[in-house]
Amino acid sequence: MKPGAIALAVLTLMLTTQATAQQAFYMANEAVMVTDGNTKVLFDPLYPESYGQYKLVPDEMRKALFAGDEPFDGVDAIFVSHFHGDHFSPDDMLRLLVTQPEIIVYAPQQAVTAMRSIATPEQKLVFDRVNGVALEYQDAPVTMSIADLKVEAVRIPHSGWPTDRLNIQNIVWRVTLEERSVVVHMGDADSNEAHFAQDPDFWSRVSPNMAFPPYWFFGSREGRSILENRVGAKRNVGIHVPRSIPSDPMQRPRPLRGADLFLVPGETRRIN
Repeated sequence: MKPGAIALAVLTLMLTTQATAQQAFYMANEAVMVTDGNTKVLFDPLYPESYGQYKLVPDEMRKALFAGDEPFDGVDAIFVSHFHGDHFSPDDMLRLLVTQPEIIVYAPQQAVTAMRSIATPEQKLVFDRVNGVALEYQDAPVTMSIADLKVEAVRIPHSGWPTDRLNIQNIVWRVTLEERSVVVHMGDADSNEAHFAQDPDFWSRVSPNMAFPPYWFFGSREGRSILENRVGAKRNVGIHVPRSIPSDPMQRPRPLRGADLFLVPGETRRIN
């Protein structure tokens, strides 16, 4: 058995034996699975591009996801932050929705439009399970609910604001599982306080258990302040970490030395 397959088998056993655990399972880049009991959600799990900087989801994990095998059996919903090649593949998402008819997708309208533009007649049948979110910058957050999930979405500009990528619909998702596990996936959010000051009531209304900010939020005083004073999660775990960032904290740039970062596919964090 290949080393990657062995690692996946071990992690599957761990997840199975902790079926009721509240935890985050790292796939790669910004791909994260969050589990609470029998409820499972994925963020940004299907993407084709590494751009020479970011890790791709291991083949064994991709195969298990498409097959609906453990640990990706019984996935309830998938959330897409934005339509960039290191976060989303319309082809892969359509293929997954055909093979896994129970999964519901939440995505920015740009991603949904891309899916519709290439969908075959068979694939067009999946769009009753696809929820597009069309938010403009400074629009009020929106809330949706299905079964054991509460879904909240707000558009925060992609990093590079105010001069770059202004047309990208980057969605920050705040998702509540089983009415107790609250997680925030921030996509490629820009770390400027002005974006988060627009909706102070939205951010203060809930204290998330865990947030997944892109690693650059740890690299500036303003970014760290946003995490502490706006997002307000009990624990932050950085994602979108380039392969060039060392696993040894003392070899990292000084602002990242104390940060909790997802680095190795298959890592987990308990959510409580």
